[in-house]
Amino acid sequence: MSADLIPQPNAPRPPRRVLYIEDEPLNVLLMTEMFRDQAGWQLQVEPDGASGLRAARQDPPPQLLLIDMNLPDMNGLQIVAALRADPATAQLPCIALSADAMPEQARAARAAGFDDYWTKPIDIAGMWAALEKLLP
Repeated sequence: MSADLIPQPNAPRPPRRVLYIEDEPLNVLLMTEMFRDQAGWQLQVEPDGASGLRAARQDPPPQLLLIDMNLPDMNGLQIVAALRADPATAQLPCIALSADAMPEQARAARAAGFDDYWTKPIDIAGMWAALEKLLP
């Protein structure tokens, strides 16, 4: 067996890439700060749906998307519909973020294709636990 094929137990793991589509500067600042000192995580922020869709289609794509439900150019339901319709992005885990805590809104988001629905303000400990489950 060549040395190239031997697993390296301490080899650095590539960062887990998260795309955050959000237009509110305060929310962006909060999420950026939450990710800043987290080893093994990389956050990319896009301010609107169009740029978020372009970023989701990068090669390689992000491993998970956090999507605000109310963006200046489209809503989260439109974004997740576009992602699910594209074979290149159809399987990406997508989490809806919204200040709307109404159960029917969460059900509608899940029915539209979101994997989960988180309400703002974000529970930081809960967010990290969920991210670790989604991207171990």
